[in-house]
This record gives sequence, structure tokens and C-alpha cells, in this order.
Amino acid sequence: MSTAATPALAKSTTPPHAWRVIVSASIGNALEWFDLVVYGFFAVTISKLFFPSGNDTVSLLLTLGTFGVSFFMRPLGAIVLGVYADRAGRKAALTLSILLMMSGTLLIAIMPTHASIGVLAPAGIVLARMIQGFSAGGEFGSATAFLAEHAPARRGFFASWQVASQGITTLLAAAFGAILTHSLSHEQMQSWGWRIPFFFGLLIGPVAYYIRTKIDETPEFLAAEPTQTPLADTFASQKERLLLAIGAVVLATVSTYSVLYMPTYAIKQLGMPASVAFTAIIATGVVQLICSPLVGMWSDKHGRTGIMLAAAVLFLVLAYPIYRLLATHPTFGVMICVQIFIGILMSAYFGALPALLSDLFPTQTRTTGMSLAYNIAVTIFGGFAPFIITWLISASGDKLAPSFYLMAASLASIFALLRVRKLGMR
Repeated sequence: MSTAATPALAKSTTPPHAWRVIVSASIGNALEWFDLVVYGFFAVTISKLFFPSGNDTVSLLLTLGTFGVSFFMRPLGAIVLGVYADRAGRKAALTLSILLMMSGTLLIAIMPTHASIGVLAPAGIVLARMIQGFSAGGEFGSATAFLAEHAPARRGFFASWQVASQGITTLLAAAFGAILTHSLSHEQMQSWGWRIPFFFGLLIGPVAYYIRTKIDETPEFLAAEPTQTPLADTFASQKERLLLAIGAVVLATVSTYSVLYMPTYAIKQLGMPASVAFTAIIATGVVQLICSPLVGMWSDKHGRTGIMLAAAVLFLVLAYPIYRLLATHPTFGVMICVQIFIGILMSAYFGALPALLSDLFPTQTRTTGMSLAYNIAVTIFGGFAPFIITWLISASGDKLAPSFYLMAASLASIFALLRVRKLGMR
């Protein structure tokens, strides 16, 4: 299996407007993921306001279940927006996805609680999450293709900003969590404080939309002959590539949503203050933001799969000891060290992944293929990760249960990457 980039463009140099390309994709992408991540970070508060049941664990499971339900919309969004991007262009799909995400965020920001409107409150949250899930379904593939296709010779570096922008998301969401939980009383957080991050997302939304309307289409897309049947083409001739891409994404999504779940884990299982838990997660966002582009550059020179395999093996071997250390010593210092270490491993794996996925699919079906692979994996293995982890801990009584899920994801991705290498991709 060879790299699917257009040969004539694979040797092209970095475009003069390189940073404008990166900023255009990254700002909107960061906002897309911010709106999703902040819901997970404030799951404990949202569970009490919108899913009251008289049992904190049941309420939390309902909230995290709603977090997961939205992921059922991702494959649909991947198909609709992915096909749209392969037909109409990356720019058109990116602009549409930001509008959809803003709509879902607005619903959450203004939704009255269960105490005010009863069952309509959780129903409204579910609807908002479904809109967000549909939007996110097309965002990864469109943004990654947009970044990768502007500089095929530096695909690893450019595509890695897909991950770096998610680091910005983690940083912003954790910062909001730390500042709000430290500055506001419990009553203020329950009353209005939790809504602030969602309104923040709405303020940035128009800026991100404006920037995306002004960006140029990718040279690689313009040079290719578009297909009118990207979905059918993907399933007809690229099934193995699709399966390998899904397998490669498994570890990336499980590790990402394990980090997203960490504030809930630290508060509910380790008894740590919320402000401490959120502050520690800021470290992960900083590491991801800094390290992902470095990994992308390294992958351009030395290949993608070697870096990713090394990170996957380390996750497999060290997941249990990491969680054991945290459970045994639930202090701020240990939490910071754990989050930095996880951030480094995530960056090593995830930083090279977007370019690998871009290499797997030809230009004509790239967004459709990447969107499907990413969102199928995220829906099955990532979206319900917080729910599964919470259930595993409750059912087994073992605080180290999250490590088992991470280890299983590592094995799945190791097998996929070994197959990719066997087929000739590096």
C-alpha cells in the first residue's frame, strides 16, 4: 500500500501562507472540540442539574451516557459532511460544521434545568449533544484534509495541528474548570458558573466562522478530479484502508477521552478537590500543544508508524502502574506528573496519526475515509469511554479499572499499525 498523495504535489514546498492555513483550521477546530470537552469536564455538575435521580452515581451515568449518545450522530455527520467535503471542497464543509457546533452550544448554554422545566431539560441537552456530535463527525476529516493537503511534503507537521488545536481545547477547558471551581462557591457553580465556558465558546464562534469563510481551498483538492460517489468508492475499493484506519484511531480516542474523564475520576474516586483536578489537566493541554507539531515534523523525516508503535507499547506496559501510582498517592504533585506523562505519550501517538490517516486515502475520498474511520472508532471506543470506565469501577470496585480499558485499546492499535507496516506504509 503506497502513500495516497498526488505525486505531482508530494514534492511541493511549504506554501507562503503556511501559518494562515494553520491558524484558519486550528481556531475553528479548537472551538469545535472545546464545546465537546467542556461538557465532559463539567459532567458532575450537569448530572445534578439535568439528570437528578436521587443517586449520584446513576445521575453521573445518565450524564455520561448522554455524552456517549451524541457520538451515535458522528458516523452520520462523517458521511454527510465527509461526502460534502469531497464533492464541494474542504472549505465549505469546515464552514458548515462550525455553524452546527455553535447551534448545539447555544442550546446547552441557555437550557433551563430540570428543576425549571422538568423532562424537557434533559431532552434539550440530548438534542444539543446530537447536533454537536453531527458537527464533530465531519470536523476531523475536513480539518485534517485541509491541513494535510496544503503542504504534502510536510504533511506530518501540518496535519499535527489538528492534535495541537485539541491541546488548546484541553488547556482552555481545564483552565475554565480550575478558575471557576476555585473562584465560585458550590451554589454559584450550580446556579450559573457552569454556563460560562459555553457562552465563551459562543463568543469565539463568529470569529472562527469569519476566518473559515476567508480561507483558500487546498491545492491538492483543486488539482484532483472530484468523484461524485466518494462514499461508494471508499467501501468498494478501500475497505482494508478503512479498517486499518479505525484500528489506528482506537488508542488515540481512548487515551483522549480518558483524559477528559480524569476530573470526574479525580473528584469521585480519589476525593481530590475539583480545582486541583482541573489545574493538573492543564499540563496535558500544554504538552499536547507543544509536542504534537514536533512529533509531526519528526514523522515527516522518519515515518509515522515507528513513533506510534513505541507510544502504544508504552501505554500498554505503563497504564496500570500509572493509575496505581495515582490511586495510591492522590496528591497534586503526582497528578501533575501523571498528566504530563500521559500528555507526552498521547502526543507521540496522536501527533503522527492525522498524517498517517491522510496517507491511507486518495484525495478524491480522503475526507470521507478519514471521517468514517475516525468517527466509527470514536463512537465505539471513545464516546462511551467515560461511561464504560465509570461502570467498570462501580461493577468491579477497582479504582484501577480505567487502566484495563487503556491497555485493551493499546493492543488493538498495535495490531493495526503492524499490519500497516506490513503493507508497506511507514
